[in-house]
Amino acid sequence: MKTNYQIDNVDLKILNILSKNAKMPYTEVAKKVYVSGGTVHVRMRKLEKMGIVRGTMLDIDFSKLGYTISCFMGIYLEKSFLYKEAVKALKNIPEVVEIHAITGQYTIFIKILCKDTPHFREILDSKIHKVKGITRTESFLSIEETLKDGLSLN
Repeated sequence: MKTNYQIDNVDLKILNILSKNAKMPYTEVAKKVYVSGGTVHVRMRKLEKMGIVRGTMLDIDFSKLGYTISCFMGIYLEKSFLYKEAVKALKNIPEVVEIHAITGQYTIFIKILCKDTPHFREILDSKIHKVKGITRTESFLSIEETLKDGLSLN
């Protein structure tokens, strides 16, 4: 949906606050931005219509659910025209939580969550390496997530 709505500093302040805590009531956001709660509500609806705000997400600590391994993987494809087919197959692997088309030596870069190293090996052998066009992969295990934050829009 096209709209002529312009983004201003109030919108950016609202986005900054809610990107840190999406559950914060609009009345609290309004107090911090010095506008009414109704203004925050209207601004958020406009930002959604513009496609800037795509929804809200839960920030889940998957390690507390047993997924103790976070792995990043560079994927080499046999031919670049197999990209869409490979992505479609990767989307069907529940443990794959991010898929990126990138520049550089890999064609695709993904993030995987696993319960342990045997689970990781199972995903690699029985799922990822069976995707048509994937010739090889390179894995990077994350040993600690130090920062997970959004861009400051000030």
